[in-house]
Amino acid sequence: MLITMFIALYSTRLVLNALGAADYGIFTLVSGVIVMLSFLNVAMTISTQRYLSYYIGVGDEGKLRQVFNSSVLLHTMMGLALVVIFEGGGLYFFERVLNIPPDRLGTARIIFHFTVISTFFTIISVPYDATLNARENMFLIAGIGIWEGVAKLGVAIYLQYTGYDKLIVYGALIAAITVISLIIKRTFCSIKYKESKVQVRKYFNKDMLKEMFSYAGWNMFGAGSVVARNQGLAMILNVFFGTVINAAYGIANQVNAQLTYFSVTMLQSLNPQIIKSEGSGDRPRMLKLAMIASKFSFFLLSFFSIPVIIEMPVILKFWLKNVPDHTIIFCRLIIVVSLVNQLTVGLQVAIQSVGRIKVYQMVVSALLMLNLPVSYFLLKAGLAPHAVLVSAVIIEALTCSYRVLAAHRLTGLSIPEYLRKGVLTSVFPVALAFSVALLPQLVMPAGFVRLLFTGCVSTAAVCLCVRFLGLSAYEQEKLAGIIMKLLSKLPIRFSVAKAN
Repeated sequence: MLITMFIALYSTRLVLNALGAADYGIFTLVSGVIVMLSFLNVAMTISTQRYLSYYIGVGDEGKLRQVFNSSVLLHTMMGLALVVIFEGGGLYFFERVLNIPPDRLGTARIIFHFTVISTFFTIISVPYDATLNARENMFLIAGIGIWEGVAKLGVAIYLQYTGYDKLIVYGALIAAITVISLIIKRTFCSIKYKESKVQVRKYFNKDMLKEMFSYAGWNMFGAGSVVARNQGLAMILNVFFGTVINAAYGIANQVNAQLTYFSVTMLQSLNPQIIKSEGSGDRPRMLKLAMIASKFSFFLLSFFSIPVIIEMPVILKFWLKNVPDHTIIFCRLIIVVSLVNQLTVGLQVAIQSVGRIKVYQMVVSALLMLNLPVSYFLLKAGLAPHAVLVSAVIIEALTCSYRVLAAHRLTGLSIPEYLRKGVLTSVFPVALAFSVALLPQLVMPAGFVRLLFTGCVSTAAVCLCVRFLGLSAYEQEKLAGIIMKLLSKLPIRFSVAKAN
C-alpha cells in the first residue's frame, strides 16, 4: 500500500509538470469522474459482494454461479446505459457549461471519449472485484493496485518525452490501463474460482437478477450522488474560476484518494464478516463489527492525515515544486471531509447488509447533492473558492448524523452507545494526538527536518492515544487479528515458533 501511494503521488508530480496547470486542470475537470468512480465502484462491488459472501457462507455453489452471472449481465447493462448517458449529455456541457479555452476544446472532447471507455470497463469489472473481496484475496487486490500504480508511473515518465499532444496521450494510456486491469482480474478469477466463469445463459435466474437489480440500483443511485457532488463541485469551481482552480481541486482529490486507500483496504477485510454475521442472524456481532470498522478506519486515516495536514505546505512544495493556488487549503478540507465520513463508514456496511436501503439512499443522496446549490450561492456571493469545501464538511457531518439515525431505525443500533463508544472514543484521542503533533510548529522553522520530526511525533502520539484512550481490549484483539490476516495473504509467510 505504501508503495502504491508513493508511486501515485510521484506520478501526479510528473504529470502536472508535463501537462502544466491549465491542461492538468482540463484533464481533472473532464475525466475527474474516473477518480470519483472509485466511490461508485466500491458501492456496486458491495452490492454483489453481499450476495456472494452470503452464499459462500451457505456453501451453495449453484447460487454463487447465479449471483456472479447475474452480476455480469447487470453491470454490462449498467455500463452501456452510462455510455449512452455520458455520450448523449456530454456535448451540452462542452458547449454550454464548461469553461475551457477554445484552442483546447477539441482535445477536451477526445479526453471525454477516453473517459467514457474507462467508465465502461470499470463498471463491468465489478463482479470480479466483488469476487476477490468476498474471497478476501487481499494479495491479488494489492498486486493489481501496485501494477496500476507502476503503469501510471510509466505513463507519467513517457509524457516527459513524447512529441504528441501530451493530454491526448495521457487520456488514451490511462484508459488502456483500465482495460488491462479488467483482463487480469477476469483471467485470474476464471482460473481460481469456479463460480467466476461467465455462463450467463446457463445460470440466468430472473428472480435473482430482479432482486440484485433493485438492490444494486439503489446502491448505484447513492454512489452516483457522491460522484455528482464531487464532479459538480469541480464544474462549479470551473465556471467561477477557470481550469487552473481545477488543477488544485484535482490534486487535493489525489492526495485524499491515497490517504483513504489504507482505510478502504482495511475495511475490505471487515466487510465480508459484517455481511456474513447479518446473514447468519447474529445482529449483535454485526453491529459490534460495524462500530469497530468505523473506529479502525477513522484511526487509520488519522494516522496518515495528521502529519500531512500539519505540514501540507512543505509536502506540496517538495512533491510538486510548482503548487497551484488554493491547493493547500483544498487538500486540508477534503481530508477533513473524509475523516468525518469515516466515523460512520462501518454503519454504511451494516445498513447495506440489512438490505432495506431505498429510503436511506434517497435521504443521503439528497443531503450530498445539497452541496451543489449551497456552493453555487456561496461563490455567487463572492466568497473564496475554499468556501465550497467548508460547506462540504458541515453537510458531511449532517449526513453522518442521519446515518446513525438510519442505523438505529433499520438495525436497532443504540445511539447513546454508538456516540459514547464509537464517536467519543475516536475523536478525543485523535484530537489529543493532533494537539501534540502541533508542538514542533512552535519550536522549529519550516522545512524538511521539521517535517520528519512532525511525522515521528505524530506517529508516537496517535499510537499511544489510540492504544490507551481509543481501543477496548476486544478491539485491540480484533485489530491484531486483522493485521495477522492481512500478513497471511502475503506471498512470504512468517512462521512463529511456539515454546514447547
